[in-house]
Amino acid sequence: MWKFLVPFIAFLGLVALFALGLNPKRDIHALPSPLIGKPAPLFSLSDVVDPNRVVDNASLKGQVYVLNVWGTWCFACREEQQALLEIARQHVVPIIGLDYMDDRAKARLWLQQLGNPYQAVAFDTDGRTAIDWGVYGAPETFLVDGQGRIVFKFISPMTVDVWQREFLPRIAAARKGGA
Repeated sequence: MWKFLVPFIAFLGLVALFALGLNPKRDIHALPSPLIGKPAPLFSLSDVVDPNRVVDNASLKGQVYVLNVWGTWCFACREEQQALLEIARQHVVPIIGLDYMDDRAKARLWLQQLGNPYQAVAFDTDGRTAIDWGVYGAPETFLVDGQGRIVFKFISPMTVDVWQREFLPRIAAARKGGA
């Protein structure tokens, strides 16, 4: 009897797993991050545009800010560039770029040609900072509150709709002290 029952139970488990994974109501952009609610990993890196300038997030303590992880090799990052420029023009919060495992010359050219939505762009040449932040790939965008805690992570190209729907309410809450 066990030789029939164990495969049947395993089959039911796989059916349940697939049903959960293929749920059309599941948000594919909402990958859980163990860093939500925890202090944002500190970094101090050179700036993409000016290698003599240091970009760090310790200097942003007390401010709500966004960290956008991107790279010139990332096709989806090109998709989100115009939205980021539009969002930056709103001057809601500082947007810090993290250029992930890239070539500095290509990144500079990208920003010159497509526009620079960032207050500063940290150059993460070896990807260690991105790993500290739990980055799976690019683009990923994080919202950090004034206490330096990560309150939200969005995976996929940023859009103005996503900014309005997901980020602006969280920014308002972070400014009021809640997250």
